[in-house]
Amino acid sequence: MAGEQTPLLKRDEAIMGNQTPAGIPGLPHTFTQTPPSSSDPSATTSSPRRLPQAIAHRGYKAAAPENSMLAFRAAVEAGAHAIETDLHLSKDGVVVLSHDPSLKRCFGLDVKVRDCEWSYLRELKTLREPAQPMPSLRELLEYLNEPGREHVWIMLDIKRDDDATEMMQKTAETIASVPGIRPWHERILPCCWTTEYIKLSMQYLPDFPVAHVGFSSTYARALAQYVPSMSISMLYATLALPFFGPRFIRDMKRAGHPVHSWTVNDEDWMEWAIKRELDGVVTDDPKLFLEVCRRAAEEGKEGGALRRTRVRIPLRRRLTRAIDWGRYFVFTIIITTIYLFKWGLPQRSVRKTFGK
Repeated sequence: MAGEQTPLLKRDEAIMGNQTPAGIPGLPHTFTQTPPSSSDPSATTSSPRRLPQAIAHRGYKAAAPENSMLAFRAAVEAGAHAIETDLHLSKDGVVVLSHDPSLKRCFGLDVKVRDCEWSYLRELKTLREPAQPMPSLRELLEYLNEPGREHVWIMLDIKRDDDATEMMQKTAETIASVPGIRPWHERILPCCWTTEYIKLSMQYLPDFPVAHVGFSSTYARALAQYVPSMSISMLYATLALPFFGPRFIRDMKRAGHPVHSWTVNDEDWMEWAIKRELDGVVTDDPKLFLEVCRRAAEEGKEGGALRRTRVRIPLRRRLTRAIDWGRYFVFTIIITTIYLFKWGLPQRSVRKTFGK
């Protein structure tokens, strides 16, 4: 991996390898940018194409077991702007990094994360090779707190399988236990699925930005009315819906809400995200995405529009995509029906939670 390392920052320590500013989109960048040198072949007098940041989904998931320190290190070496990871609590209140509430898929054990103590969880090894242990949030923070990595930020997907108050309290305590060489509120973006978690995030992490992660643009619009500085991390299928997707992106960006999309792994969808000028793309393969961004930047320097790569998509992949879209529509209809039945319109439930 070391032999393939991509330069993370240029000499001015403000611009990442794909010409995108370092730091969480929407926040003032603390690095000072130096005007490009005329001797720099990458310098250009024209306005550069706006490129999304590369956010490594559970680390470099395409190259290493997800949510492992190996995957996180590989993501940083590949040049990712940020690392996305998932939070759960162990039985004794340690914030651990696991997407699933169960250990079955990744570790082969049919038991819940919250039913195991950290001393047990830390000894487990992933089924995927090379076998890796489950890390804690503290371990990731300590790794990113080393000099030379202060430009990498973290997107924390806070899962809802634990007690909400305890989860947010323990997350805040963990962050506070690792004094940052650069303030953590400039590097950590808590991502919450519901109004309850957003409200708790604002309570326990008052100086931190906050994001809503989800798949409903209607719910996100309702939240945006009460959290003006909120970022949005949305399922790419929602953003790609004809008429509704582009309109949502336009309205959110006009209102000052950075928009990210997950999980984008196909090259043609990466090009779509660049054309839509999203702020960040959550992907299993940050190296591939950065390559697509570099091509877009080069074409932008030449004054032309980004040309779609003629990628031959196998029939099996086309069928898989069609099935995925069908599942998305069915899933959306089911969840929307359940939500409306239990809580009513999003505008009403969000207003009730925020007490306004």
